Amino acid sequence: MTKPKGELTLRTLAMPGDANAAGDIFGGWVMAQMDLSCGIRAAERARGRVVTAAVKEMAFALPVKIGDTLCIYTDIVKVGRTSITLNVEVWAQRYLSDRMDKVTDAVFVMVALDGQGSPTPVPPES
Repeated sequence: MTKPKGELTLRTLAMPGDANAAGDIFGGWVMAQMDLSCGIRAAERARGRVVTAAVKEMAFALPVKIGDTLCIYTDIVKVGRTSITLNVEVWAQRYLSDRMDKVTDAVFVMVALDGQGSPTPVPPES
């Protein structure tokens, strides 16, 4: 069985308000949770403000259903001068089950910003 790669960054519950009439969670809601996760992880690494600069190709392999716990794993794969590139994996822990299914993955590029909103160098790791 495959295991998630990266650090567990966010867990959240898929609720009825996030779903269509068939009970499938909207892809946009899943993407928003991925963006939140990358923002958390990149801001910790940059020790400051970050914004999403790019999202590379992603496709949904399986649906997320109401009641599933969305588990988002992030892995920093590259730190540039002002950017941080992360691999993101989304797994659904199925409702009232230990079963985990990989739903989607993507590459996000985040950019560190200064107080005026201009790109700023990412500090070295401490």
